[in-house]
Amino acid sequence: MSFGFSPTAIPEVMVIDPRVFPDQRGFFMETYKCSEFAAHGITGTFVQCNHSKSSKGILRGLHYQKHPKAQCKLVRAVSGEIYDVVVDLRQGGPTYGKWIAVELSGENRKMLYIPTGFAHGFCVTSEEAEILYMATEEYAPEYEAGVFWNDAELAIDWPLAEPQLSSRDHAWPPLKWAENNFRYNAVA
Repeated sequence: MSFGFSPTAIPEVMVIDPRVFPDQRGFFMETYKCSEFAAHGITGTFVQCNHSKSSKGILRGLHYQKHPKAQCKLVRAVSGEIYDVVVDLRQGGPTYGKWIAVELSGENRKMLYIPTGFAHGFCVTSEEAEILYMATEEYAPEYEAGVFWNDAELAIDWPLAEPQLSSRDHAWPPLKWAENNFRYNAVA
């Protein structure tokens, strides 16, 4: 087996630890294997891969796409370190409005699987970081939505008090006013 799969406090969100094979040349690791992911309930087909680079203090998020273009994501930091946050948007569910955070880094090589129905964001805690994430739907701006990063009702414990944000990320509404068509146990 090439991966370890660990559910978080929100069981549908998984931390994935790839098996790393180091030697005198460096290392080798698989970052995705359809059969192993499917054996752990991750069956979506990834159709787009994104790569971003950000400096310390940058916060990107909290983003999601609504149905019918909702995305599952597989996120990893290839260099640097991020504080990665996922918020449950599935109305009627036991963890609606709850969030989890995971430190992802080029050093720990952990990945985070985020199913549909969740907002995602991260802030950079190292001098800079490069992030790769795969998505099960292509970017569709007409279905793009977000939640304000510092929504008082969510009370996310970000490691930065005053991060740098894009104007778009600064303008997202709090969760209670956000456009959201996710329902707990709904079929996508």
